[in-house]
Amino acid sequence: MEEYSREPCPWRIVDDCGGAFAMGCIGGGVFQAIKGFRNAPSGMNRRFLGSLSAIKTRSPIIAGNFAVWGGMFSTIDCTLVHIRKKEDPWNSIISGAATGGILAARNGFGAMAGSAIIGGMLLALIEGVGILFTRLSADQFRNPLPPTEDPAALGDPSTSGSGPFGFGQPPQQYQ
Repeated sequence: MEEYSREPCPWRIVDDCGGAFAMGCIGGGVFQAIKGFRNAPSGMNRRFLGSLSAIKTRSPIIAGNFAVWGGMFSTIDCTLVHIRKKEDPWNSIISGAATGGILAARNGFGAMAGSAIIGGMLLALIEGVGILFTRLSADQFRNPLPPTEDPAALGDPSTSGSGPFGFGQPPQQYQ
């Protein structure tokens, strides 16, 4: 099976930044549409206009915040790949912690440490679930055993000398 490889690092940063922007734009748009609809004055026309207004004002801000997070995360991840010379889950965990800490640095050391811990824990959870699913689904891709000509290997008890319970001769019948 071919090993999955990602884009080279300069392109990976741009790709992740753009993907995060799109995700923030779509997710933020849906969230802001619901929020604008609920907070608008009564009347369907006013509610739809309130929803559209909330999308236009807040969705680009949310998308930009997502893009900053995605770009910084990918930059730190690529830096760690270059320094450590390997790609493993630790790079993502460290990148999540560093990104959370850097983005919260203006709010003081306490907020910075808390965001770094949350970022690292969140990425550790994501990586752990990914590894779990990979291991659980690995059995379905395992190569089957080659066929054998030995009837005992196929489970035929009459040729193997063992009884139905696997302890030698079959048990005696009581009369």
